[in-house]
Amino acid sequence: MPLFNLTELRQALPRDSRILGIDPGARTIGLALSDVSLMLASPYAQIARTKLSANAREIAALARREGAGALVVGLPLSLDGSFGPAAQAARDWTRDLSALTGLPAALWDERLSSSAVNRFLIGEADMTRKRRAAVVDQMAAAYMLQGALDASAPARQEGQGSALDPLGAAPPDPHFKS
Repeated sequence: MPLFNLTELRQALPRDSRILGIDPGARTIGLALSDVSLMLASPYAQIARTKLSANAREIAALARREGAGALVVGLPLSLDGSFGPAAQAARDWTRDLSALTGLPAALWDERLSSSAVNRFLIGEADMTRKRRAAVVDQMAAAYMLQGALDASAPARQEGQGSALDPLGAAPPDPHFKS
């Protein structure tokens, strides 16, 4: 299944469907869900990263259960914005996951999402390392998905964009178009 840019993904999404945000890590996969209005992302769960086919079955079952009609997967671009080996691996993994689940997918820049979440959990929530480890991946998935939702939200009125793009001037995702 081809990858979509976020605008096309939103337009193709059936009414009242949610989006599943995915932050794939080396050992765990963080999951987040949007609401049906596609305005708010919430941490959902994290699952162990195993074979792709097993993860795809688990993600597809979760998507069916929660009414998710699409996937947004974190894209680990290099800090300078370049597309390195990790980004290539994430793109390939996402294409395969999309094909195995039958769900359309888009990629979204996830640079520093885990770092931002860890800073928050240490500074604001005062969480221990053990407790942070239990939630950081799903919170990073929510952080990434919220950025994608905000950037791809249709302007509410002319000249008004999302919270992250108040002028409504965000360009479409330049990395992927099928």
